[in-house]
Amino acid sequence: MLDLHFWPTPNGKKVTILLEELGLPFNVIPCNIGRGDQFTAEFLKINPNHRMPVLVDNDPADGGLPLSVFESGAIMLYLAEKTGRFLPADVRGRADVVQWLIWQMANQGPKLGETGHFLRLGKDKGDQSYAIRRFTDEANRLYGVLNNRLCDRRYLAGDQYTIADMISYPWSVNWKAQGQDIEEFPYLKRWLTELMNRPAVARGMAVGASFAEDPASLSAEERERRAKMLYNQRARPAPAGGIT
Repeated sequence: MLDLHFWPTPNGKKVTILLEELGLPFNVIPCNIGRGDQFTAEFLKINPNHRMPVLVDNDPADGGLPLSVFESGAIMLYLAEKTGRFLPADVRGRADVVQWLIWQMANQGPKLGETGHFLRLGKDKGDQSYAIRRFTDEANRLYGVLNNRLCDRRYLAGDQYTIADMISYPWSVNWKAQGQDIEEFPYLKRWLTELMNRPAVARGMAVGASFAEDPASLSAEERERRAKMLYNQRARPAPAGGIT
């Protein structure tokens, strides 16, 4: 059985889409990132970077103890290699998929995440116009990268649907919230429509729908606590007595 420590964000949904496409049974363990579950001692044992998702494979191929994998891209590579699906075996095909996987992790996810962050900030946080323009322009550039890539091929890595598509979809589908107009990107729009109509994608995107919290239900004190916990994080102190 696979345990997935998860919250319904784009990064979590990348993995649930793949699990649904693979048809693998998995157990969802809610990791409420607003409440701070990712900072508990138990969670830090499986992810020292205190971020979800984390996959725990209780039946790894080597027959040993449960194996935990953090970072959504690493999880998707692990599952694709474990099952032999959605990742080409040939050298060139594999390299193509992996480079788009890394592109998503290094470019699309972080930059679109910053776009959303600054768009959500209220006026009480000061003038955000430079940051909003900076990141919405970068988001536009990244959507253009996808659009141009999909101009002459059905999927990101060619004619084959792979984990490269699955990892980019949950971020791309939020174009409106990132200040973009999908009509500017017709090839990307075609790709989004095709993936949206895949039953496994729909199921993967729906995982955790019941976890959502109504921000209005939180007290002012709780909202302030969460903001302090989530934003402007600094290094956690290391335990004393380590290797020096």
